[in-house]
Amino acid sequence: MKKNLGVVPAVYPMPVLMVAAYDENGKTNVMNAAWGMICDMDKIALFISQGHKTTQNILKSKAFTVSIADRAHMDAADFFGIATGNKMDDKFERTGYHAIKSEFVNAPVIDEFPVSMECELCEVIDTDSMYAIVGKIINTAADEKVLGDKGKVDPAKLNALIFDQFQSGYYVSGEKVGKAWNAGKELMKK
Repeated sequence: MKKNLGVVPAVYPMPVLMVAAYDENGKTNVMNAAWGMICDMDKIALFISQGHKTTQNILKSKAFTVSIADRAHMDAADFFGIATGNKMDDKFERTGYHAIKSEFVNAPVIDEFPVSMECELCEVIDTDSMYAIVGKIINTAADEKVLGDKGKVDPAKLNALIFDQFQSGYYVSGEKVGKAWNAGKELMKK
């Protein structure tokens, strides 16, 4: 029997995404965003508010990167969600992390995070119900240590963080339990 919980954003898992952009002076700012998702083969949507320093930087620079946070860098990833660039001028510097300018867009790639999508701003959706930044993925870069035999990202090696919105926890993904577009094949025969 199910118990009614009221209004709960009950989507699990949620990604732990590191969104980075330069400010008007070329300074790196990074935020932690769990409310983001691929919305086309070459696009990502971030549901982040206008008030974030990173959002303002994206609107000015027209570019950003989105990295996948991993277990090894959980402390900094969480810090990027706790601290605000609007009040902490040295937010990025406090971590000791390294930013490298993307070869493809005017945005920083955070060296420590294993997978980064380099994006151009292509749309801002601003309605009564939603505010979203949509980026066109120009390039995706991945550390060789997270690549599998065929040169693709291997989730078992990635140790990507998953955000638990129910109890505010972090988990790690990685166990493969089936093959997509295959696990349900037998039901197609009915």
